[in-house]
Amino acid sequence: MINIRPLSFLLGLFLAVVAGLMLIPAGVSLYHGEGLAEDFFKSASLTAIAALMAVSSGYRSQLTLSTRDLYLFTTLTWIIVSMFAALPFTFYHGISYTDAFFETMSGITTTGSTVLSGLNDTAWSILIWRSLLQWLGGIGFIVMGVAIFPMLNVGGMRLFRTESSDWSDKWMPRTQLIGRGLVKVYLLLTALCCLGYLLAGMTPFEAINHAMTTLSTGGYSTTDSSMTHFSTLAHWNGTLFMFLGGMPMLIYLQMVHMRSLSVWNDQQVKGYLSFVVAASLALAWWLSNAKQLPFFDALTLASFNLVSVVTTTGFASTDYSAWGPAAGVIFFFLMFVGACSGSTSGAIKIFRFQLAGAILHKALKQQIHPSALFPQRYNRRTINEDIVRSLVSFSILFIATIIVLALFLVLTGVDPVSSLTGAITAVTNVGPGLGEVIGPAGNFASLPDSAKWALSLGMLLGRLEIITVAVLFLPSFWRY
Repeated sequence: MINIRPLSFLLGLFLAVVAGLMLIPAGVSLYHGEGLAEDFFKSASLTAIAALMAVSSGYRSQLTLSTRDLYLFTTLTWIIVSMFAALPFTFYHGISYTDAFFETMSGITTTGSTVLSGLNDTAWSILIWRSLLQWLGGIGFIVMGVAIFPMLNVGGMRLFRTESSDWSDKWMPRTQLIGRGLVKVYLLLTALCCLGYLLAGMTPFEAINHAMTTLSTGGYSTTDSSMTHFSTLAHWNGTLFMFLGGMPMLIYLQMVHMRSLSVWNDQQVKGYLSFVVAASLALAWWLSNAKQLPFFDALTLASFNLVSVVTTTGFASTDYSAWGPAAGVIFFFLMFVGACSGSTSGAIKIFRFQLAGAILHKALKQQIHPSALFPQRYNRRTINEDIVRSLVSFSILFIATIIVLALFLVLTGVDPVSSLTGAITAVTNVGPGLGEVIGPAGNFASLPDSAKWALSLGMLLGRLEIITVAVLFLPSFWRY
């Protein structure tokens, strides 16, 4: 049976963290005299009361959670945290709860889709709250991925050992220590990103906000024009830290602990780096010739926007859908790629393409030598049947989710292009879609409320690797 008391206790702890974070934008509002501090204090109070009730009702000396409890806990955490984190938006003038929940779920899942416009004139406290949501969602997903997902055999998270070679059991066996180490690395990279933006000409407020949403590969900006508003140096800083945010976070811990750069021999990391460099150069060459741009300018545009989409960040330095049909097709497929498992990015992830390629290669060789044995290895580890089954299950559910979501959006009256790319961008956690409505130059405000709720579910499914949520729909899950 489901262990309600420990679930309630743990959810209460998460809500307490959210309530505490609400005090930051409240302080910002007080400092700038925006008049929104009361709204944030009110939201923090309601969240704190809910947290206290959950903790007190669920407190016990020993917390024991089954696998089934962990599936439910993982999904409930994202939903309930989003419900309460949406409160400050509902108190903000002109935002319905549907829009507030959509904006919050987009932030927590580091998707970057938005219903807000006029960001240049939006209160600083609201802007910093959006950025905090994405920053929290990025580190929260990573820590939860390390602590919980491997026990659930979910998607890519259970392959940390496969992707990071034979070290996870040896150098830092305690999950608590790993969690602390990840938070320290995350804070350090955020600070370095902020410093880079300051040197690139951003104001301190802009640098802090964009550092949080860059490393978390979230994509929220402080302006409607996203990164177009900032310098070329800021674009290169963003490109670097989006790329670093797309790396497996455990790699950085291993590098510090072992004092070695051998981690760059990781097969997934090499594939990720090779793909980004090759694709950026190819896109820059095409852009330079097609648009008659100097190669460095073309490389800046190509690298920034390609890394933004591949890492599912969602920043835009230009409306790349205006580059022509070829660019539209390229960025459409880039939405599916994703960066590394164990990073803050979404989508399919590089390692799954590598595994699929290895499986296809073996199948082709067995057509020639049917009786031969071809052992498959990834990062010096055998690709077993369990991993293949996980890959196939995820792929089927991933495509099915996009198809069902796109069909639902069409039924709500959304145009076909927006429906398809909206479904893809939600499930892959990219942010902007394609087309005039939800493309890089638009937002999701004009969509029907039913479409926003459906896209919110799509963002949740994509962030939690689909299987984590899908298993809750099985009747057998709820049988005692």
